[in-house]
Amino acid sequence: MSSKETGYTPSVSDESVRARTGRNWQEWFELLDARGAREMNHRQIVALLAGEYGVDPWWQQMITVTYEQARGLRDKHETPQGFQVSRSKTLPVPVERLFSAWEDEDQRSQWLPGAALSVRRATPAKSMRLDWEADGSLVSVYFYEKGEQRSQVAVNHEKLGSCEQAEAMKGYWSLALNRLAAYLQEG
Repeated sequence: MSSKETGYTPSVSDESVRARTGRNWQEWFELLDARGAREMNHRQIVALLAGEYGVDPWWQQMITVTYEQARGLRDKHETPQGFQVSRSKTLPVPVERLFSAWEDEDQRSQWLPGAALSVRRATPAKSMRLDWEADGSLVSVYFYEKGEQRSQVAVNHEKLGSCEQAEAMKGYWSLALNRLAAYLQEG
């Protein structure tokens, strides 16, 4: 379905949604409108797609979120717990070195200056949960080994207060991960 028709352009093409679900966006939107989905919450729409239309779990979420965004029921980056954004980067360092750059407060302050974070939980070379003290939001960080000398970090910043804050943090984390890459290459 084009942005001309709804003012919203889905992130997945009509061809892809039809190939995986048997319907294009316009057909899904018309069907959900006819079933009263504008008055349903997220879980109810997902249950409808699962129970009556046999849509697999990933597509249940994709169709529901796309419908909610197209109908103005959900903003970009919005979840039931607030807004969230994700960024990731693959780096030419072992996963243990990457994890250390996050876990060690002195190292973290070199590439993430001024960020008031407190570690809630950490699983070495796997994941970290941090509190973003400025606003009470949460940062989840995941580490993936991509070979002996390559690893990936994925940052998910959640419970943000607005779409504008989410967009700002998306840019913030892109720049922060670039600073992390430069820091790791120097050391």
